[in-house]
Amino acid sequence: MKVLDPEVTVGFLIHDVSRMMRSWFDMRAQHLGLTRAQWRVLIQLSAREGASQRELAEILEIDTVTLGRHIDRLERDEWLERRPDPNDRRIWRLHLTPAARPTLDEMEALAIQIQEVALDGLSGSERGALTAALTRIKANIVAASADDDDELQAG
Repeated sequence: MKVLDPEVTVGFLIHDVSRMMRSWFDMRAQHLGLTRAQWRVLIQLSAREGASQRELAEILEIDTVTLGRHIDRLERDEWLERRPDPNDRRIWRLHLTPAARPTLDEMEALAIQIQEVALDGLSGSERGALTAALTRIKANIVAASADDDDELQAG
């Protein structure tokens, strides 16, 4: 039986690099007072200001109850606010508060700095090729997962 070598297997390498970057980010961002999960909510919301909780949960790939707990804490700490949807009173739209913007800017700068250190020594074309390859891998997995879902539902 052949055993996968975690030092050269793509899945292990992606996992290890991702874990290392997240841990380093967490350590460097600790003074800002946000968890990585909270930062993910805020950064996704900053790109989709006015999203509903359901829409944001789909983007983050977490259930609405888990996201609701994050939103409750972020609202309590005045990072975001809920506003009623003008067309559907059952829906609340999420918006960043002005206080969140400087911290998001700092976290984004930190993320860029960490990424630059991680990609040090890679040329522009190598960076582009890496991004293209990872994007393709992600698309392949999404497509294969959808096919599996279709087969499971049909079978």
